Amino acid sequence: MFRKLCLVAGLTLSFSVAASNSAYVEQVDRPIKALSAQQIEGLEAGRGMGYALAAELNGYPGPLHVLELADELDLNPGQKARTQALFDEMNALTSQYGRELVEAERALDQAFAEKRITQDSLAAMLRRIEELQRSIRLEHLGTHLRQTELLTQAQIESYNRLRGYRSDDQDGQGNQGDNGHRHQHGGHHRH
Repeated sequence: MFRKLCLVAGLTLSFSVAASNSAYVEQVDRPIKALSAQQIEGLEAGRGMGYALAAELNGYPGPLHVLELADELDLNPGQKARTQALFDEMNALTSQYGRELVEAERALDQAFAEKRITQDSLAAMLRRIEELQRSIRLEHLGTHLRQTELLTQAQIESYNRLRGYRSDDQDGQGNQGDNGHRHQHGGHHRH
């Protein structure tokens, strides 16, 4: 009986210690606490990482996916060349901004780790981080706008169907028949 009580007490103690751990405990050893390795890699590579979802999911194609679907969209050589140039320009800028953002997050993390953060330095660091995030998002969203100008309406509609955002029985607004219901689509957007 004593052994059973000890076992129950030990299990109860183990569960309560495990339950008290923070959800962040696995992030303690990250080099930059606010960014996962995947986020760092994506930012440094200039990937979309959801920055352009407002455009992508509302019918404004992105150049990477347009290039991936070039044959299905029947891009002419000029469209393909301009789309590649658009992607290259965007990627050069967003990867530069992404590297700067990673370094700004690293500086913020180090300032906290070294206990040298102040209200003023915190405000300045956050302004820089916000500026870089805005620049990345502006470039991704703006590129979707510029990409749309390079395509015909038929290509845009085809793109949206091929990406799974619209079905053949939906109008250009995402409405299905007369019922006006929009399809909801999950998934990740790379850009």
